[in-house]
Amino acid sequence: MIESVNTPILCKQVPRIGNKFSQWLGTRVLKWMGWSYRGTFPCCAKMILAIAPHTSNWDFLLGIAVAFNLRLKISFFGKHSIFIPPFDRILRRLGGIPIERSSKHGVVDGMADKMREAKSMLLCLAPEGTRSRVSPWKTGFLHIANKANVPVLLVAFDYKKKLIEFGPLHNISDNTHFELNRIYLHFKQVQGKYPEKMVIKVVPPVEREIEK
Repeated sequence: MIESVNTPILCKQVPRIGNKFSQWLGTRVLKWMGWSYRGTFPCCAKMILAIAPHTSNWDFLLGIAVAFNLRLKISFFGKHSIFIPPFDRILRRLGGIPIERSSKHGVVDGMADKMREAKSMLLCLAPEGTRSRVSPWKTGFLHIANKANVPVLLVAFDYKKKLIEFGPLHNISDNTHFELNRIYLHFKQVQGKYPEKMVIKVVPPVEREIEK
């Protein structure tokens, strides 16, 4: 069952959680949706997983199926307004972190501090920050990675090929313009569920305001 979706082998350093049932459930969902993996999952205890394109609510279901299948212990941001009973307990158990979108710098600095102090942490997020068309993409994840000195793993959800693609893994400098453009170059070949919602444009060489 597990091998049928080409599940990669993970090293011991990668934070894990779950059990055989959750792994089986993740595998069944991936098989039902017709997805499989390509690439190698890095042997890192701490990193940011930048997942794109994000054009549909199906991306969340796919992401949870991947986390279950690989038994990944993940963290992810969510609007504070969706953390209401009884869903808040489920979201937190899955790794959800409620955030106030009105607080820009606090989210970046706070998460960077948290990642620096943690022994292990996989922070999953979508660079677009929304399912709607947005350009340029948000750069908060790049600032978090740079401040916390953790790498960013690019994870593509390619709906045309039905592939979850891991890599490349980037160490992030403080040159946000350069970093965002090389990430664009990777994802521009990937097709989201709704391609018309995906906007990739080279950003000018001017540091954008830090966004959460």
